[in-house]
Amino acid sequence: MKSFFEAYFLFGLVAGTVIRTVYGIRHKRAVAAFRFAESPVMFVLMTLWGLAQVLAIVYVFSSRLDFADYILPAGAGWAGVVVFTVGVVLLWRAHTDLGRNFSPFLEAKEDHTLVTGGIYNTVRHPMYAAHFLWVIGQALLLHNWLAGASGIILFLPIYYIRVGREESFMLERFGDDYRRYMGRTGRIFPKM
Repeated sequence: MKSFFEAYFLFGLVAGTVIRTVYGIRHKRAVAAFRFAESPVMFVLMTLWGLAQVLAIVYVFSSRLDFADYILPAGAGWAGVVVFTVGVVLLWRAHTDLGRNFSPFLEAKEDHTLVTGGIYNTVRHPMYAAHFLWVIGQALLLHNWLAGASGIILFLPIYYIRVGREESFMLERFGDDYRRYMGRTGRIFPKM
């Protein structure tokens, strides 16, 4: 391992993986009553983003990707610790507040409810906000174009393709209740 910042990234990666796994297991127990078709492009992008996380692990434990290193100011790593930590905590909070309504797919269960409490009181898509913070923190912690910055490049199209489809899904499922919710909340940042 190269430094504290690489170790911190691994710690956060494990924490984020545990969060997604715990809620993913809970999700598998529920039966979907309604499902939107997912774009094949999304599966490709999600796979590539997963590979970016694998590249980060390769970078931390070997020198194979050192040819793509970049240099940032000395405080960038500490800024990365803060940003990455907020991203992981926000990811946990979003999953916790969503509870049994969480699904990694565009689907709803029969007893699916519109969650507007907790972090969802101010932001409609805190998981995307968490992942934006994640990829920015990763780029600040891992000073490498393939292991650090590639996450940003790969996450942007995921966000732009998926969030609109999720909002359409929610409008179809919850109608005017969701429209009112949209009017008082920000997409990934709280409204001022």
